[in-house]
Amino acid sequence: MIYNELSRRNFLTGTAAASLAASAGFSVQASPNQIALPPKGKAEHCIMVWLGGGQGQIDTWDPKPKGDAKENKAGSYYDSIPTAIKDVEVCEHLSQCANVLDRFIPLRTVWHDVIDEHAAATNRMHTGRPTSGTIVYPSIGSLVAHELGGDNNSVPPYVVIGYPNASRGPGYLGARDSFLYLTDTESGPAALARSLDISADRQTRRDQLLTFVRKQYLDRNQQDKIVQNYDETSETASRLSGPEFMKVFELDKESSTLRQSYGDEFGQRCLLARRLVQSGVKFIEVSHNLNFVNGTGWDVHKEGILNQHLLIQELDRALATLVTDLEQHKLLDKTLIVVSTEFGRPGGFDAAGGRGHQGSAFSVVLAGGGLNTGQAIGTTDEISKNSVDVRVSIPDLFATMCWCLGIDPHKELYDGERPVPLTDGGNPIAQLFT
Repeated sequence: MIYNELSRRNFLTGTAAASLAASAGFSVQASPNQIALPPKGKAEHCIMVWLGGGQGQIDTWDPKPKGDAKENKAGSYYDSIPTAIKDVEVCEHLSQCANVLDRFIPLRTVWHDVIDEHAAATNRMHTGRPTSGTIVYPSIGSLVAHELGGDNNSVPPYVVIGYPNASRGPGYLGARDSFLYLTDTESGPAALARSLDISADRQTRRDQLLTFVRKQYLDRNQQDKIVQNYDETSETASRLSGPEFMKVFELDKESSTLRQSYGDEFGQRCLLARRLVQSGVKFIEVSHNLNFVNGTGWDVHKEGILNQHLLIQELDRALATLVTDLEQHKLLDKTLIVVSTEFGRPGGFDAAGGRGHQGSAFSVVLAGGGLNTGQAIGTTDEISKNSVDVRVSIPDLFATMCWCLGIDPHKELYDGERPVPLTDGGNPIAQLFT
C-alpha cells in the first residue's frame, strides 16, 4: 500500500512539473522538478567577500535618487556614478569598481524572508537553507571543499579569514570538509607547527604513540565520530604546517606598489586570498565587517551610517584591485568572486538617521568565474524595496555558484542514510552562462 501511494504521488508530481515546464518553455531532465541546466561553468576557485552586518544595496550597488534623513525622505545616502556597464550606476564611493564593472554581475534582486535576526540571516546566506532542527546543513565553503577537494595535500581546500562561526562549518559532512581559520595575513597558521622546544624526532615518536592509541580505541568504538573527526583534523594540521603552504603568507614578496593598491588590513586579506588561489585553495571567505573603519561595520543603525562611506571606499579599493590582479595573473576566469551579505537595508531612515534591515530585495555581486559578465540582473522599485522583474532566490544563487564551479546543484549527498540535495531546489541563472 505504501509503495503504491509513493509511486502514485511521484507520478503525479512528475507529470505536473513536466506540464508546467513545457508551458514555460523549459526542457525537463530525469528529475521532474529540475529544468535543463545551461553549459557548465569552468571556474576552479571561489573567493567570497563577506560583508557582515548587512550592506545596504541602496547606498552601494543599486542607487536611487538621493533621500534626506533629516526630512525623513527615503532614498540613497550618496550620489550615483556611471560604470563600465551601459545604463548601470553605482554609488559614488565605488568609483574604482565602477571603472571595471564590466567584469562584474550585480544581482540586485536577491531575496529571503529573514530580516530581524543577523545570525539566522547569516546562516541562510552561508548554507542556502533555513535553520533546521533535524539536520545541520554545511556551508557553501564546505560543500565546495567536499566536491572539489584541494589541488594537493599541502593546502586546505577551504580557508576563512576572519570571524568564523558555525554557519561557516561543514555540518553533517564532518570535520574533513571544515575550514582553516586565519586571523593574521602574514604569519599564517602558526599554531599548526610544532613547538620550537620539541625536536622533530620527539614529535615523530609522539605522533606514532598517539596513532597507536587512537587506533586501538577506534577499533573498539567504531561509531565515535568525535575522535574520528579529531584524527582527521590533526592529520590536516600536520600537512599544513610544512614550508610549502607557509610560503603563501610571505606577502612581502609582492611589490610595495601592489600592496599599497590593495589598501590596509582588509586589502591585505584580499591579496592573501589571491595567493591562496594560486596555491590551490578552492574556497576562501574574506570577512569585511565589524570593527573596520566606522566602528559598526555594515550594521548602520543610528549614527553608524555617518562614516559608512569610509567602509565603502575601503571595499571599493580592495575589490577592484583583486579583480585586476587576478586578471593580470590570468586567474579571473578561473576564480568566481562573490560579494555577499546577510540582508540589505530599506530606503527609508530610522529615527536616528540610520537604516533598518531588509530581506525583500538586496544585492549580491559576482565577478569573474568565466561568467557572462558586464550585465546587471534584476530591477528594484524607486526605493530599492521590492523587485519589479526577476527575483533571485537564495537556492538559485547557490545553484549558480555551484554550477559556475562545475558542481551539479541537484546532486544528492547523504547525512547518514538520509539523502540531502546539495542545494535547496535551486537552478542556475541561465543568462550568466550563455
